Amino acid sequence: MTAPSRDAAHFERLYAANPDPWGFTTSAYEQEKYARSLAALADRRYASAFEVGCSIGVLSRQVAPLCERFLGVDITDMPLDAARRRCGDLPQARFLRMVIPAEWPEASLDLVVLSEVLYFLDGPDISQVATRLREHLQPGGRVLLVNWTGALDDPNQGIAAADRCIAETGFSISLRQMGKGYRLDLLQRD
Repeated sequence: MTAPSRDAAHFERLYAANPDPWGFTTSAYEQEKYARSLAALADRRYASAFEVGCSIGVLSRQVAPLCERFLGVDITDMPLDAARRRCGDLPQARFLRMVIPAEWPEASLDLVVLSEVLYFLDGPDISQVATRLREHLQPGGRVLLVNWTGALDDPNQGIAAADRCIAETGFSISLRQMGKGYRLDLLQRD
């Protein structure tokens, strides 16, 4: 039996110990990953984007300028104040607490960003994310998946989580890149 999805208490402990627990603002790994993510997305504008697990808003700050409307969510309130401050001059950016996949915006979306979050979910929750993507992503819309390739002590491993999500959405892979320690998949709904 696999472990259940990580709950809010898990992330509250991480943020209580360190307001930037993964070094989003200082890590060369994160900066290189963000640059490649942005390069994959920057060829167009998006009407309605949704970032799951936005944390303190470092990637949000880079993606939101490409969007007419941008919603970043996290499972706990702790990092959201930092995200709001970081993106305070971007009127199109909003940040809310949501528990994914049980909660999901009712909007029709043309971009969903799932950067290093899928492996925190168990198999049934990844399946529910895939269902939500099929329900809410517009034709021609994109999903950015970025996942750690190393071993994890989480409910899923990064590549297995991504592969399950890709298979269950049925969306095509328009770009796949391997970085140092991560895989980036850009999916498109036909």
